[in-house]
This record gives sequence, C-alpha cells and structure tokens, in this order.
Amino acid sequence: MECIFCKIASGLMPAKIIYQDDTIIAFDDIYPCAPIHKLIIPLKHISTLNDLSLEDKALVGHIIYTAKHLASDLGIAEDGYRTLINCNRYGGQTVFHLHLHLMAGRQMQWPPG
Repeated sequence: MECIFCKIASGLMPAKIIYQDDTIIAFDDIYPCAPIHKLIIPLKHISTLNDLSLEDKALVGHIIYTAKHLASDLGIAEDGYRTLINCNRYGGQTVFHLHLHLMAGRQMQWPPG
C-alpha cells in the first residue's frame, strides 16, 4: 500500500480524525493553507476525479454533504468556507487519492491560483 491516504483510512498512519463512517473519513490537513483546513476522502481508493465511475456518484455526493455538516459543526458555515477538489498535476493534486479540501477561518482570495 503506497497511498498515504489509504494508510490513514486503514489506520496504518495516524491522523487527527474529525469524522468517519463506513465510506468516508475526514481529518486535519498536515500542511494547512487556512486556519481551518480539513480533508474528506473516500475509504475506497479513487486516484482522481477522472477515475470516478457512475457507481461513485452517491459517494461524491456524500463527501460534499459531509463537508456542509462539518462546516456547521466547526462553526464556519455562517462566515463561509471553501471546498476544493484538485485533479491531476496541473490542477494542483499532489496526493493521488480523491480528496475534498474544506478550508475556512480567513478571507479566501479569487482567483485561487
């Protein structure tokens, strides 16, 4: 198992987990780009958005819905937050396991980069 996020999902690597169920896990990003920076990943290894299949539609919806709930739980929903999924090298993806960034705690800039 080479994927760092698969190692976190399986418990082989530690992380500060803030949410977990039978299909996803959420934890603190170890290189935060905002005062609040969480990652939400599927337990199933999916390398990029390009690798999603039709059967993954509900899983991706669950990831986004969980981000909304975590934003509320973290007290950031009212002020606002950013969600982001990078895809491949030019999209800024550095870990090739699908993940959604949930960032808040400061004014986000546009364009992002």
